[in-house]
Amino acid sequence: MSGGEDGIWLALTAAAPVRMQCQRCLQPVAITLAVDRRLRFVRGEEEAARLDEESDDDVLELRPREDLRSLIEDELILALPLVPRHERCPEPLNVAEFGAASRSSSDAASDADTPPHPFADLAALRRRPS
Repeated sequence: MSGGEDGIWLALTAAAPVRMQCQRCLQPVAITLAVDRRLRFVRGEEEAARLDEESDDDVLELRPREDLRSLIEDELILALPLVPRHERCPEPLNVAEFGAASRSSSDAASDADTPPHPFADLAALRRRPS
């Protein structure tokens, strides 16, 4: 943190490895979160809101006891990908196996005589008790 007439500035650089679930293949994927931001702290919420609208920089209200750990955690959470996935999945998802596992044996037996319905798996999930 550095201070001056313009307020207090924080140059925040952080990185953290996290494990998430790939949304394509449903396998674990290692992701490195990276944050490189400059935050400006000013006195008063009104001043922070006014300067935040006028500036491209992030402006926050300076609190008497700023929790930097919480601030860093918030910035890393904001850096999480909306849809985590591998660049190239190690194994493709076996859709037939996934669909068969989600149906009960009685549903599978009754479906043997009828053609497959595109939303049958969804209906089975809705019927399953929570």
